[in-house]
Amino acid sequence: MMRSKVKAGALSALLIGTLVGAGGFLSTGAASTASVPGAVITSSSADVDRWVVPQTQQGGDYWTPERMQGAIPGEVLVQDNIVAGAIGTVAAGATSLVAPQEADPEQSPTASRISPVSHIGKVFFTLGGTDYVCSGNSVSAVNENTVVTAGHCVNEGPGAFASRLTFVPAYENGSAPFGQWNATELYAPTQWTNSGDISYDTGFAVVSSLTGMSLSDTVGASGVTFNQSRGLTYTAYGYPAAAPFDGETLQSCYGTATPDPYGQSQSQGIPCNMTGGSSGGPWMIGSGSTGLQNSVNSFGYNNIADTMFGPYWGSVIENTYVAASA
Repeated sequence: MMRSKVKAGALSALLIGTLVGAGGFLSTGAASTASVPGAVITSSSADVDRWVVPQTQQGGDYWTPERMQGAIPGEVLVQDNIVAGAIGTVAAGATSLVAPQEADPEQSPTASRISPVSHIGKVFFTLGGTDYVCSGNSVSAVNENTVVTAGHCVNEGPGAFASRLTFVPAYENGSAPFGQWNATELYAPTQWTNSGDISYDTGFAVVSSLTGMSLSDTVGASGVTFNQSRGLTYTAYGYPAAAPFDGETLQSCYGTATPDPYGQSQSQGIPCNMTGGSSGGPWMIGSGSTGLQNSVNSFGYNNIADTMFGPYWGSVIENTYVAASA
């Protein structure tokens, strides 16, 4: 097992609340050396776990249509974490770059089927000899080959990293118009890999090029943002595979985020009835798929109907992104 710790320094206090746009640059409204090649980002932070996927554990030709159909929705991997999740801590000094919105009384938790989006897709992987399926999104990165998904879709939390992880952008009814992109490296916060803290349920995969062109040049990539206000309004996307859905089409929800009512996590919930298989799908600020990504589908409570929770993207997850996207 090739597992190493990568110390990914948090951005300094002046950079908390940065936006990472489609060009992969950090911006606070002023010039930042963080976007300059060779610049050093200095600050103390928790470690990030990095897993270099051995060639024998990469996807290859493993994911046939039959195996994709038989993959189990990944939410079963996070059920214990929801029960025993530790209370996370929001990064100190979080800056409000986007003002919270009031809930729209007209919003509905019912997911709507939409046409495929080129940079959003399905994530297939193997853990403990079992094949699973989640959702994911191509995000802006220096390496131009970075996918974000839920932490439980890359690592058991705590435990082993996934093998045979592949990203299938714009999937619909078995069609893979942009092919399969196999992961060569996986990243997750140690708060997830060491203790399965549901507040940090986010992971990243670096994928290999199919044709010599990068992932972002092929399908596009979303900008990302961290340390934002709470209570924002989001559009969430994913491929729910558990009933009443079948995982074959992209679905979306829209709603205003509210705190975890049990205080068990620092995650926020939005009105959404998406089911297992949607884990790891992106939350975009505002309406539409062209906004900045600011969370992922993570979990739901059995006794809270039609609510999808996603982790707060603070400095810990920002550090993980910085490490993965280099």
